[in-house]
Amino acid sequence: MRSPRVLLADDHRLLCEAFTKLLESHCEVVGAVGDGREVLMLAPKLAPDIVVLDVAMPKLNGLDTARQLHLKMPGVKIIFLTMNEDPDLMVEAFRIGALGYLLKNSATTELLQAIREVYQGRTYVTSLFARELAGAIPQRPGCSSIKFELSARQREVLQLLAEGRSMKEVARVLKITPRTVAFHKYSLMKDLKIETNAELVQYAIRHCIISI
Repeated sequence: MRSPRVLLADDHRLLCEAFTKLLESHCEVVGAVGDGREVLMLAPKLAPDIVVLDVAMPKLNGLDTARQLHLKMPGVKIIFLTMNEDPDLMVEAFRIGALGYLLKNSATTELLQAIREVYQGRTYVTSLFARELAGAIPQRPGCSSIKFELSARQREVLQLLAEGRSMKEVARVLKITPRTVAFHKYSLMKDLKIETNAELVQYAIRHCIISI
C-alpha cells in the first residue's frame, strides 16, 4: 500500500514545519499552507488523500474550509488538529464529515496514528475526547446550531469582518464588490438583530467562526 498523501494547514509556520518533519518518513507531505483559502486553492492541484486542518485559521476557518473542501473533493479525508478543547466543536467537526480529531497538546506521535487510522477509512479521536464523543453526535448540535442559518458566503464575510478587515479588504479577498460586502454585512446584522461591530465579532466567536 502506498503512503498517504497529506496536506497540512496551520497558520503557525513552526508547527507546520515540525509536523512535516514528523510525518515525512511515513507519509508524502504534499504541502503546508497557512489559511483555509490556500487549502481550497491548492488541494485540487496537490490531490491529497488526507488534509490536516487547524480550526482557527485566518481568512477561512477550518470548519468552513472542510465544508467547502468536501464539495470540491468528496473523497478527501479530514483530520482536525486544534488547541480548542470545546467538545461541541469536536462534535461539529464530525458532523460535517471529519474522520479524525486531535488536540495540539496530544503526543506528536498521535497525529501519525490518526493518519494511519483515517487513511484506512476509520475514525480517530484523541483519548481526551473519546468518552465525550460516545453517543454525542446525534444529540449535540455543535457550534452551527443557530436559529438563523448562515450561507457559506455570509460566513465568509462575517469571518473576514470579525478579523478586523475593512469592507474593501474583504471585497478583494472574496473577489466581490465592496457594495456586495456591505449588503451581506447589514443583512446579517438585521437578521441576527445585531447593532454594533463588537456584537458581530462576539457572534462570530460564539459560533466558532473565529477563535480568540
